[in-house]
Amino acid sequence: MATKEPEPDDIIQPILNTSKWWYAAFGTAIGVILLWLTAWGWQLQNGLIVTGLGDWGSGGGVTWGLYIGAFIWWVGVAHGGIILSAAVRLFGMKKYQPVARVAELLTLTALSMAGLYIVMHTGRPDRMVVSVIQAYPWTVTSSPLVWDLTVITLYFVLTATYITLTLRYDAVRLRHKVPDYLGPVYSAVTFGYTKKEDEIIERMVWWLALGIIILAPLLLHGGVIPWLFALLPSMPKWQGAVQGPQFLSIALTSAIGGVIIISYGLRWAYDWDHILTDEVFKGLTKWLGLFSLLYIWLQLQQLINGLYAAPLDLREVTWATVTNPIYVDMAILMTIVLGYIFASSLSDKVFSKRRSLIISFMALYATLSEKILFVFEGLEYPTFSLYHAVPGHYTPSIVELASLGGTISLCTLLFLVILKLFPVVELHAVESHDDHDEHDEEVSA
Repeated sequence: MATKEPEPDDIIQPILNTSKWWYAAFGTAIGVILLWLTAWGWQLQNGLIVTGLGDWGSGGGVTWGLYIGAFIWWVGVAHGGIILSAAVRLFGMKKYQPVARVAELLTLTALSMAGLYIVMHTGRPDRMVVSVIQAYPWTVTSSPLVWDLTVITLYFVLTATYITLTLRYDAVRLRHKVPDYLGPVYSAVTFGYTKKEDEIIERMVWWLALGIIILAPLLLHGGVIPWLFALLPSMPKWQGAVQGPQFLSIALTSAIGGVIIISYGLRWAYDWDHILTDEVFKGLTKWLGLFSLLYIWLQLQQLINGLYAAPLDLREVTWATVTNPIYVDMAILMTIVLGYIFASSLSDKVFSKRRSLIISFMALYATLSEKILFVFEGLEYPTFSLYHAVPGHYTPSIVELASLGGTISLCTLLFLVILKLFPVVELHAVESHDDHDEHDEEVSA
């Protein structure tokens, strides 16, 4: 049976048609967000004591837990997403062009969630003003928190600029087809547009993509954030030069899993079989396998170094890691992920989009649980423990778990809103050469 050719009108169907599933997802997201805001309000009223976080001292416990683990995870999702999009543009990977903007939107929403976790962990939102923004000139050189905020802001601005530039081309050619109430929004996005800028923007986007490909591994998820952990000499679990590559592999694994999940939902909701094709899903699944393999290999490097003839403090924390049920579950899930991807690469009969969806959820859960475990076990087993005789194991509280559901729902809500405003698949990904010429004639006229 002949495959339907994608058309420009297809990508604006989410704007024109609102299905019952969109309302169901929107309502569910709102409900979970309200529950989370209730829990967060309780924290604001009573302080961080309502979480599972403790304080170093005779009471035991850890000062970081799910909040910081989820922060690292969201940053990883964001930067893996923008690396994926930048690679598509930089290396001309046209097969993946339909998911490039999905990856960019995932980056924007995930970075927002990462920033929100910093606000939650400070205990009082006003501290962001009095302790961070006001004191920025002299804290940027010494505060890890301010380093995080700086690089997150930098990447948010880069990504927002990146997506705005590419959106102008689409908006000017599709604005006559979208509802009238979106006219002011599209006019703002296309302000000052001329056809001559298309070639200039294409070059600008290429250079932005090159900058992102260089900066992401070196500056943020392969640089600043792992450095904040790896350079602490009293925390044996966090030490080592492997942390940068490990963080980056987790970021790419998480991001591709997220793109697969979102793409599957779009294909199912809008019958985009001809846009988000089976070949796209097969390719993304293979990339997921590659980065998952790298992630597991780096995990094995740390385990071997931590268990074989290792210093006592490193051996203790490594043994605690491998015997933790959370880590065991992570290892089992990632083994299933790699097993399926390897089998589907050998035989097309094994591959299915639904199975790829399932293993993407597995990969996301595994990377999130590993980051949470990485954070709190690193604090539980320092080299110098003043209160070693007092046990203080950490378990995430209902408030922290609510924050996880709330941020995932908020990310979903933002994506649903964007879906009703702009095309989430680029016009370049669906228009033929003839369509391109026709649109240029309309714009010129």
